[in-house]
Amino acid sequence: MARTPANLPEGSRITDYLSLGVITKTFPLERVRSVLAVTGKTSVRERDLPAHVVVYYAIALALYMQSSYREVLRCLLEGLQWLMDPALTVRVTGNSGISQARTRLGWEPMRQLHDEVVKPIAVASTRGAWYGQWRLVSLDGSTMDVADEKTNDEIFGRPGSSRGSSAFPKLRFVSLVENGTHVLFGTRMSAYATGENTLAKEVVGALDSGMLCLADRGFFGYEMWQRALATQAQLLWRIKANAALPCDKRLADGSYLSRIYPCDKDKRLQTNATVLRVIEYQLEGVADAEPIYRLVTTVLDPLQGPAEELAALYHDRWEIETALDELKTHLRGANIVLRSKTPDLVRQEFYGLLMAHYAVRALMHEAALKADLDPDALSFIHAVRVVRRKLPAFNAIPPCAEESVP
Repeated sequence: MARTPANLPEGSRITDYLSLGVITKTFPLERVRSVLAVTGKTSVRERDLPAHVVVYYAIALALYMQSSYREVLRCLLEGLQWLMDPALTVRVTGNSGISQARTRLGWEPMRQLHDEVVKPIAVASTRGAWYGQWRLVSLDGSTMDVADEKTNDEIFGRPGSSRGSSAFPKLRFVSLVENGTHVLFGTRMSAYATGENTLAKEVVGALDSGMLCLADRGFFGYEMWQRALATQAQLLWRIKANAALPCDKRLADGSYLSRIYPCDKDKRLQTNATVLRVIEYQLEGVADAEPIYRLVTTVLDPLQGPAEELAALYHDRWEIETALDELKTHLRGANIVLRSKTPDLVRQEFYGLLMAHYAVRALMHEAALKADLDPDALSFIHAVRVVRRKLPAFNAIPPCAEESVP
């Protein structure tokens, strides 16, 4: 289906250039160049669009999902000109040149840059980010529509429906979110047919010993639990109400210790057991609530995490739904399809979208700290206003970026 090119308003808008400042502050030129060198994507010869400019362009695309490729490039290059040297000559290549430049870059540098930079950002004073000494994070997955092209359909696939199949191919991804800041990190993506648990096995590797991870019942299983345990993070996951977990020891707060095993043979012989704590509770007076909810946790000592507190804490897992909504609705745009026409460029665009979300959230977190607010108190939709207030506090383009202008 053809897209109607969308233009940005006539004239230069200072907020467009400030958006560039947000990107370059969050992803410094030195780091971008380093990633390009590691992935072998550094520009060999001078081009209208050298590799490091294309990296910033791929992130900027996420800020203008409803605008044409050339309009976004114009904004990016004019931003460089406005921020650095008004005398610079700006050349805006056509769609073919943009596509060629994006294809030369590929998607591997974008994932590498994402993995190196996109991390949890909460500090000790960040409101809503901690439970005791642990950083609260949540695990979940979602899907995104991609352009209805033959190669995208072949690589990513699409779900079936009662009338055949869905209108667009889809990709699937799984992420961790830092609850207090809504930063999505550790993300992995694949074809729609790839299960969430398959992706989650890699994603949980981004956990560490300072985190308390929340996850829904679809992720619980012996192998996944062991993978997450290996990171030394604390875990608080929901399980199915009918899961067989015998009570080994009842604790003072009503929770109890139990065991899980790698297989039925180990269970019969009671060998290779992993100890966990089970918390059962009900939500009285809540419409459509299930008869019983069951959580399992690695926090075995009720003094470190009373059952009532952990049961209430688990519902913070819904913070990831808000973060995914920011990514898929407010940043990408409701009913907007990832526009790239080849699988490699879809992957590139996807990681650019994640990094744009991270850049906005990092600035919102900085603003919240200075105002002594919970980051949730700031509107993601109006984050550009925060950028406008905060820009004087930092240099939008590092001095060494002068050499990067094409």
